Amino acid sequence: MKQKKLLAVASAGGHWVQLNRMIPAFEGHRLHWISTVPGLETKVQNGTFTAVRDASMWDKPGLLVMALQVAWRVLLFRPDVVVTTGAAPGFFAILFGRLLGAKTIWVDSVANAEELSLAGRKAKNWATHWLTQWPELAREEGPHYIGSVL
Repeated sequence: MKQKKLLAVASAGGHWVQLNRMIPAFEGHRLHWISTVPGLETKVQNGTFTAVRDASMWDKPGLLVMALQVAWRVLLFRPDVVVTTGAAPGFFAILFGRLLGAKTIWVDSVANAEELSLAGRKAKNWATHWLTQWPELAREEGPHYIGSVL
């Protein structure tokens, strides 16, 4: 199997924990991690790490800064695959990764048990694979359920 460049992106907290549960699937690939908390690089056992600004839809200027930071990292790393558990930085990584031709995988957080996250709903248009961790939220047109990471 050819080594791929894999970009793994998640906000801090539960998103980060869930993404890290997928590490065995990333084995053998060149990894770059993006999250919203400086200092998480000490938790990264393989690959490199970049912290981006944390922002939400209520902080439009901050969201723009985050988008530009993620776009820059995607341009520099040129991933073959982008995997994310959300939220905003994951959406931007999916968007910019797809524009550059990467395969993109959105795994909506397990915390979204009753409905998909806002970023998850937006990722639908950009993700190669659009997944939920709740079988009740799966639909034929997506998101699809193939299991949970917790």
